[in-house]
Amino acid sequence: MYYIEKKLEISASHRLVVDYESKCSQLHGHNWVITIYCRARELNQNGMVVDFTEVKRKIKGVLDHQNLNDVLPFNPTAENIARWCVEQIPQCYKATVQESEGNIAGYEED
Repeated sequence: MYYIEKKLEISASHRLVVDYESKCSQLHGHNWVITIYCRARELNQNGMVVDFTEVKRKIKGVLDHQNLNDVLPFNPTAENIARWCVEQIPQCYKATVQESEGNIAGYEED
C-alpha cells in the first residue's frame, strides 16, 4: 500500500449553528491546518497515489479565504469539514482539521 499526506493551511471564516449559547455562533475566522491522508494499492500512470497539486486544488482551492457557511452545504464544524475533505478525493481515507492550537477533529473511513 502506498500513502501520501498533504498538509494545507487555510484562512477561512465560519459560524456554527448549535442548540446552545456559544460565541462560535457569531462569524469568526481561523487559520485552519487540514491534513489529508490518501492511499492506493497501485500507483497511477504517473507513479503517484494522487498528485499533491490536485489535493490542494480540491480542498484549499474551494475553502481558502471563504466564509465556509457560504461554500459548504452543512454546518461547518471541524468534524463535518474533515468528512467533506475525505469525500472530495477518491484516494483519501482520512482527514484531520485543526481550527486552533489544541483543537483538532478528524474523520476516517471504515
